[in-house]
Amino acid sequence: MKIIICGAAGRMGQAILSVAKADENVQVVGAFEYDGSSAIGSGTPRVAPISDLEKVLPQADALIDFTSPDSALKNLKAAKKYKIPVVIGTTGFIDEQKNEIAEIAKSIPVVMSPNMSIGVNLLFKLVDEVAKKIPDYDIEIVELHHNKKKDAPSGTAAKLAEVAAKGIGKKIESVGVYGRHGIIGTRNQDEIGVMSVRAGDIVGDHTVYFAGPGERIELTHRAHSRDTFAAGAVRAAKWLKGKQPGLYDMQDVLELK
Repeated sequence: MKIIICGAAGRMGQAILSVAKADENVQVVGAFEYDGSSAIGSGTPRVAPISDLEKVLPQADALIDFTSPDSALKNLKAAKKYKIPVVIGTTGFIDEQKNEIAEIAKSIPVVMSPNMSIGVNLLFKLVDEVAKKIPDYDIEIVELHHNKKKDAPSGTAAKLAEVAAKGIGKKIESVGVYGRHGIIGTRNQDEIGVMSVRAGDIVGDHTVYFAGPGERIELTHRAHSRDTFAAGAVRAAKWLKGKQPGLYDMQDVLELK
């Protein structure tokens, strides 16, 4: 399978390159970074400027994107032009951008997930099940990442909050609380708190707390290497081959639905 990696010089891009090189069934036919990046011209394959993307797209079976929301949308539009399936691991999209992605996915198959690991996607399922069973427990989410991460909360934490809210029959827009400070009063019953920590080189920790009278349940996932995310992204790219247009996620890829 021939893949293109956008965001090839980033932490995730490098991990995907490593996983792909170790897979005899995968060939990286393009590695791209933003125009002007100091990484251009380095590495194997050579990192190319994103302005050259359309020169390589016709050769590819799938594109994997770990860039930024604006860049990911541009790359997705280019992939649509050539009918190339896309895996989006980029996070931080606003609702308008998510709607645009959903519209493009009517023309090509797209896997979009804030986290590609098997463990985290099992965590999504567990959180859904627990929230439905004990909807009156307080729900709090804490996520930890390295000090270079640009968005907060993480896409994974945001998804966990969304899943938990749905489990208790609410919309996260109405119950989500992102950080607390000062005299805030007592906690609302349906509130779902999401807290972010940025420190050192933490790959990614996520804990969901369900706290009730006299007891507390903690569901935690800790990533020790980005290879687990990279392997999931490559797995998603393979899974997309031959799929009908549509917006999929890792729950589809892993058959967890």
